[in-house]
Amino acid sequence: MTTAKHGIIRAGMGGWTFEPWRGTFYPEKLAHARELRYAAEHVPTIEVNGTFYRTQTPKTFAKWASETPDGFVFALKGPRYAVNRRVLAEAGESIQRFIESGPLELGEKLGPLLWQFAPTKKFDADDFGAFLNLLPPSVDGVKLRHVLEVRHESFCTPDFIALARQHAMPVVFAEHASYPAIADITGDFVYARLQKGSDAEKACYAPKALDRWTERLTTWSAGGVPDDLPRVDDKHKTPKKPRDVFVYFIHEGKIRAPQAAMAIMERLKG
Repeated sequence: MTTAKHGIIRAGMGGWTFEPWRGTFYPEKLAHARELRYAAEHVPTIEVNGTFYRTQTPKTFAKWASETPDGFVFALKGPRYAVNRRVLAEAGESIQRFIESGPLELGEKLGPLLWQFAPTKKFDADDFGAFLNLLPPSVDGVKLRHVLEVRHESFCTPDFIALARQHAMPVVFAEHASYPAIADITGDFVYARLQKGSDAEKACYAPKALDRWTERLTTWSAGGVPDDLPRVDDKHKTPKKPRDVFVYFIHEGKIRAPQAAMAIMERLKG
């Protein structure tokens, strides 16, 4: 969905290789090699977890780009070697290695770079600020879109929100049983990870929940902030301007995650 008054809303899931999806999302006899192509024909974005665990190659990124249609976007999770460390200020080499591994081969299909921190990682303004300074705003003239996922309650402070806003980097809104939910707008796009789904639901979430999430996503895309989501710094007045929105159905209810993304995109057509 996109209009002059709204940004583009893209709904997807985490990855495309998941055996229980065969017969529930993928046709049972579909070749594994065609799964990405099939998935990209049904959802407009996918969050890639594999980049967190291992270094990819330019050839791999180029192959992904070739197998997906125009307008499709990959969100890439930054490597664990950069975020799972005691001193974040020392992550420069790991960040550089990731950037040089070939994500720019995706071209216009390169979406947000997700930097996900461990649930045990606490907020340290100086060290976290040093890490944000290491994230390049662009490479070879290509703008990079960084997004931060923090999972410790110590980040629920206006100081962190101000730091993220200073760097114009969005903070992930996480719908999760234990991670903090932060709906403050700190960048020029919104990134949500919805993790309260259920395999018992045909589309991961109940229809009314999907209806409500569609409303929230539309509000975000129009530059607003949903009035039922928690903000850390509720005194800050967010400029109202169209924003692209990325939403991923992750972890819980994973078997039906593709159906949830498709259900959201279908609702947006209305």
